[in-house]
Amino acid sequence: MKIHREGYKTIFIAFLFVAVVLLTLNNIFEEQTWFHIFLYVLGLWFFLMIVRFFRSPERDLHGGENIIVSPADGKVVVIERTIEPEFFKEERIQVSIFMSARNVHVNWFPISGNITHYHYHPGKHMVAFNPKASLENERTTTVIKTEDGKEILIRQIAGAVARRVKCYPVVGEPVIQGEELGFIKFGSRVDLLLPIDTKIEIKIGQKVIGKQTVIGHLA
Repeated sequence: MKIHREGYKTIFIAFLFVAVVLLTLNNIFEEQTWFHIFLYVLGLWFFLMIVRFFRSPERDLHGGENIIVSPADGKVVVIERTIEPEFFKEERIQVSIFMSARNVHVNWFPISGNITHYHYHPGKHMVAFNPKASLENERTTTVIKTEDGKEILIRQIAGAVARRVKCYPVVGEPVIQGEELGFIKFGSRVDLLLPIDTKIEIKIGQKVIGKQTVIGHLA
């Protein structure tokens, strides 16, 4: 387990905030009481939660050719056929994974291939499980084309708390399944738009693990 580089600045700011608040309260209320102990514990808990949020675990990849692995940790909230309006403009299978603040927020490539499309969309910050979030929230859209010519779209969506989406791919570059796609700070969501003939292996409400849970198989 290590700390993701996206967390260094936030963790430093959180440490300074907790330290300043506790030192200020100590100067105002010099006599140590149970209230001070409570604040120390609360400050330590808050700081550790921030550190925990930016954890980046080392994991074995449970993938392979034509296997789509989960790009994120979280809970499956959508599995449905839908018209994808931004890139494909045709029917696709949408799989949406909601990531709570307790989940790991690193995102990984679900399959190997080449990046054929990338776009960042500024937008709103509605709760991530709102169906409108896919098209109205701040988000990134990345399309991966496999060696067999299959295209998969992965969309990172910021939520009501999340205010920063980081996405690392560059159009034209090859990517490898399980490599890091990006990071979303705090509660958020990831959508997969898959070919209509994809065999889906997960169910609504299922908890998935990035790089390890098999989402489906390409035909």
